[in-house]
Amino acid sequence: MALLRSKSALLWFLIVVAAHIAETGGRPRRQVLLTEGDSTVSLRSRQPPAGPEPGDPADAFKVPTLDGEFSFQPDALRGPLVIHAFTNNSGFLECLWSSESSLKSLVEELPNSTQVLFLSLDDSVVNDVLWMREQVQRVAAHSKKEVLSRLHFSPVPVFALGNWIPRVLYYWSCMGHNCGLSQAAFISEEWKMPVIIKRLDARYDWLMARWGSKSYTVIDAGDGCETSPSVAGAVAWVSEGNCSFFTKVQSMAKSSASGVLVYALPGNPLQDMNCVGDECFSLLSIPAAMVHQDPAVAQTLRFGKLVNVSFQNTPSPNFFIGIDKQGLLAEMGWFLYPTFSFVNWQAQWFDFFADLQTKLQNPAKVVSVFDKVQMQGDKGAVATVDLSIDLLDFATLELDASLSCPGKRDSSCAQWDHTVQLFVCCDHTSPYCNMELGRWITAFRRGIGRWLTDVSPLTPLLDSNKCTFTMKTVPWAMPWIVSLNLRFSGTNQTGNFEERLRPFKVMSLYDGGTFDKNYNKRYQPIKFTVPASTKKVELYAVITGHGSDENGCGEFCVTSHHFVINAAHNNTHVFDSAGTALGCAMRVKEGAVPNEHGTWLYGRGGWCDGLQVNPWRVDVTKQLNMNRSESNTVVYFGLFNGRDPNPAQQPGYIIMTSSLVFYK
Repeated sequence: MALLRSKSALLWFLIVVAAHIAETGGRPRRQVLLTEGDSTVSLRSRQPPAGPEPGDPADAFKVPTLDGEFSFQPDALRGPLVIHAFTNNSGFLECLWSSESSLKSLVEELPNSTQVLFLSLDDSVVNDVLWMREQVQRVAAHSKKEVLSRLHFSPVPVFALGNWIPRVLYYWSCMGHNCGLSQAAFISEEWKMPVIIKRLDARYDWLMARWGSKSYTVIDAGDGCETSPSVAGAVAWVSEGNCSFFTKVQSMAKSSASGVLVYALPGNPLQDMNCVGDECFSLLSIPAAMVHQDPAVAQTLRFGKLVNVSFQNTPSPNFFIGIDKQGLLAEMGWFLYPTFSFVNWQAQWFDFFADLQTKLQNPAKVVSVFDKVQMQGDKGAVATVDLSIDLLDFATLELDASLSCPGKRDSSCAQWDHTVQLFVCCDHTSPYCNMELGRWITAFRRGIGRWLTDVSPLTPLLDSNKCTFTMKTVPWAMPWIVSLNLRFSGTNQTGNFEERLRPFKVMSLYDGGTFDKNYNKRYQPIKFTVPASTKKVELYAVITGHGSDENGCGEFCVTSHHFVINAAHNNTHVFDSAGTALGCAMRVKEGAVPNEHGTWLYGRGGWCDGLQVNPWRVDVTKQLNMNRSESNTVVYFGLFNGRDPNPAQQPGYIIMTSSLVFYK
């Protein structure tokens, strides 16, 4: 990608663009044609033409910017590119560009590898991009990080670009706030036409109640900071200020309002309505949104005349698309609330995926288990594989796994986050038959996950030349397309031609169960002796917490898992990020799929949506009696906040496999 500077050419271009927009009378043309090569696409066409899909290579293009010509050439790609199309008609984008924290996120946290091209869907494109650039420059002036050279603002409206970008923006289906115009539609007998105002709904993870399809009566409730019986059954019309958004919604909920519309004071932008601190633990069950104060609505309500409101979502083009480091087109996922952090997280994942591709080029013996096989139902995906290789030749066993969707777009992906487990059986008479080899969590309606997991300690499970692998999740889940390769690499010799220690025996310990008052009663000490010739012993466990009691256990509560050896050594694994607001967002750099549906950002009990579950490994050699004539003991217990779990209702559960691995 390159930027060619030509100030005189830019000035002439701005004059031409301004003249063109003036000719349209400030209104979008209804019969816009998008041209690409020799083809012509009418926006009135009912059947959208075939075009590039996610995962397809992005073609080269050039666009003028405020600082010269921006040129994208796939063969010269140096990093990801994010394309953002702004429109003044979106309350979500207004807040995204007005919020100081959002702009600061863009300036300070955009990965150094990533560039962003800013466009506008509106005829006011010149004013739009000048304003956007000013917003960024204002925040960047107080930052030590250089970012402006990677941000490009084009004064050409999307409908006049003359390349493939409009086609993708218009015809890719999208979800959430990445497209669509949320609006409040007011009607009154005092007006001839309805009044349509852009709206920004309160945070989904705070107020999960949604607006119904019916028409509501609107009642003015002042600033909404106190209860108001007059709003019962109606939508409360309240001003911003004087108290928190939470207080306004809580007061109106106590007044039996059907919902709350908070209007911005003149000159103020729409804000991200959210709770703060302990407010977030109080359940509120009515929807709320922020809108601008329309004079007609305000005056009619002031005079005591009847006003009704309904809520609508008008389709629009996508606001964000991406191109990854490989030059492939990519969706940007679902933006839960208005901040550029979601752009940053997707860009971080682009970097992760590029690094993963580099790792996969390292020398390895690759054995294919599944190649784009559908996983669904009780059976899941099953394959029997020939493993006629000498495992002693390799030091490392990695699982290269991916979960994709039936279609190319995220809209075809399965809902919810489910546990995926890989079981292996190489000898039906072996104690290792059908032990768990790997674990992942599905992404919520995103199909880009791919991970590399080191499971070298479990190599002894592959104890025959033919092994059957079963990969499965809950039988009621929508289908996933799975791919899995076993990667054997490294050598079992050191640089001094001495053999490395290798695992030769795996001894199963404990599994999980319902996380209730009886959870720890089921675990008894296990006695064992260390096999002859053992040089090292490792504790190996894969533990995840699920479900939600009144404390959020075991998904969103802090649990600790203890393996006590010889009554003296407490090996503890604590899920201290469970329930934190950004616990899983902070793991995007490790491969957690960003911008999923739902509350993917929150920390979980040992897992994240769209990520492998990393094994927990502890060298316990020095904690053991290595003499074969002496026995050892190990016992496990799990705690919630340092105490035995004792939920009052709907206890969660722990999924666990744990073992001792012996090396020689």
